[in-house]
Amino acid sequence: MRVLILFIALTWFHVASSLAAEVLILQSSRSPGYNEALRGFHSVSKANARTVVLSDYAEVDVERIVKEERIRLVVALGDKAVVAATPLRDVPVVALLALSQSCRKTSPDNVGGIAMLPAPERYLKLFASMGVKRFGVLYDPTKTGRYLKRIEHESKQFGLNLVSEPVTDSRDIQAKLEKMKGSVDVLWMLPDSTVFTTVNLEAFILFSMEQRVPVVTFSSHYLKNGVAAALDLDYFDIGIQAGEMTVSMLNSGGIRKVPSVDPRKTILHANESVIRKLGIRVP
Repeated sequence: MRVLILFIALTWFHVASSLAAEVLILQSSRSPGYNEALRGFHSVSKANARTVVLSDYAEVDVERIVKEERIRLVVALGDKAVVAATPLRDVPVVALLALSQSCRKTSPDNVGGIAMLPAPERYLKLFASMGVKRFGVLYDPTKTGRYLKRIEHESKQFGLNLVSEPVTDSRDIQAKLEKMKGSVDVLWMLPDSTVFTTVNLEAFILFSMEQRVPVVTFSSHYLKNGVAAALDLDYFDIGIQAGEMTVSMLNSGGIRKVPSVDPRKTILHANESVIRKLGIRVP
């Protein structure tokens, strides 16, 4: 009898060990975008994973979970999840769909992942194909300044001139747009929370109509508001990228620096009505 009990106990321990989570998925909230990214992630990574949706709880002790469950790697979806995972130092953190990954100046070596903004050349190729020479952007240096430096550096290779205005208060948008009148051929909107608000979107569209200058933005959701074109990210493929990174790191054994890479796929959407009114071309 004792032998049988011992056999059952050892069998249970073996099964439990084999089913133990290797990966902790921290999800900021429940949203279709996160779900699409996770679908891509799970299509590549077959590691046992536990998912915690932070918005479902008042407080989550991420460090305790990682320690007690012996998690080998953390996947963080969204900025809230990245903030929760950043204090970790003993496990790699693969972040995705988090604007902070594109904008922060420095990160711990164990925190990396897939950036939230496309590689600069994706936008620059679009502007060049539209036949423009001067593209204007309003930005908060503390949020998207790092990305703007990349854009400024690479724009010269495409024969484009960047006209930028720093913004530290969203109430200054109208005054900043006034300064851009007559000096830009296209107005570019970034997912910068200081610059981009529902009220400010109206100011951008009004500028577009009055100056006959197209607005290019980061989400096709705003095409209905009068935006001329948008470069959407492929959330499913971002999930695949994160999955591939996770598989590589788990297979490598041990902790190493987590790379930060650009999303590799974008989807161009255009508002044909606005394009015709402005007499511009979008490929």
